[in-house]
Amino acid sequence: MREHLLFDKIDLHLIRVLHTVLTERSVSRAAIRLGMHQPAVSGALKRLRDFADDPLLVRCGASMVPTEAAMRMIDPAARILQSAEVLFSDARGFEPSRAENTFRVAASDYLDPLFLPQLVAQIKSQAPLCRVDIVPLTASSNYHAQLAHGEVDVVIGNWSSAPDDLHQGRLFGDEVVCLVANGHPAVRRSWDRQAWLDADHIAPAALHPGAKGVIDDHLSSLGLQRNISARCPYFGLIPAMVASTLLVLTTGRQYCERFTDILPVKILPCPIEFPRMMYYQLWHERTHTSASARWLRERVKSVAAALRKSEGATHP
Repeated sequence: MREHLLFDKIDLHLIRVLHTVLTERSVSRAAIRLGMHQPAVSGALKRLRDFADDPLLVRCGASMVPTEAAMRMIDPAARILQSAEVLFSDARGFEPSRAENTFRVAASDYLDPLFLPQLVAQIKSQAPLCRVDIVPLTASSNYHAQLAHGEVDVVIGNWSSAPDDLHQGRLFGDEVVCLVANGHPAVRRSWDRQAWLDADHIAPAALHPGAKGVIDDHLSSLGLQRNISARCPYFGLIPAMVASTLLVLTTGRQYCERFTDILPVKILPCPIEFPRMMYYQLWHERTHTSASARWLRERVKSVAAALRKSEGATHP
């Protein structure tokens, strides 16, 4: 097939299917993400395989993996989609009320539980035709690659120090405190450093094998180690677990304060001094000058500022 004839047969929708199937490594998951029926995705994949003269996605045990040729297509496909999305919106200066972009936000659930709901509400109120895709940060997440490939527009989370190979915007800082059940012994009597270290702690699951969160990173720097007796990958469920046990959750005050009125829990000071937990938004150079991406980052910044103000918090 001559190149110009092949080009005429490939539209932007096929490129989106290609990129989604290859990054999801699953036709069924790609169909969900694209909002398509699975047979339609399978049909599009068959056309793409014919164009490429390559299977693109092959079975490896119980999972699917991209072929070598397909791996080389992921970055170009991402660049095409990103360029297409900003092609006209940036030329117009981006008009939220008329735009039809898809905003993809990768976020940690360590955030204030009001953060993402308010972010989505603000986006939809100002840009009602835009779509919002919230992507979790999990043990399998590689947010550097997701940003570079255009799979997400911005990553929001907390780091001891934000990665210096990405653009970053500081959102807020938060005091580190402890959340315990109302009946925890530490509520009746104060605890010292050793009592806190020996207590039964609950912590989020590691983002990758061997990884430590900001709490345990700081403890390691002091030559200390706490007794983590429970881990949970769903941070939003941890306060309820704390409420019915003697487990201790150590995290930011703003997060903990969302639960003191709805669960039998209490906030206690931590006997070990921690630096403030710092929250950032991160983005890649490829979207740094995009008008639509700048608009999204402003919405993130606006929600963070509103939550800080509502809590009477100060700028970090």
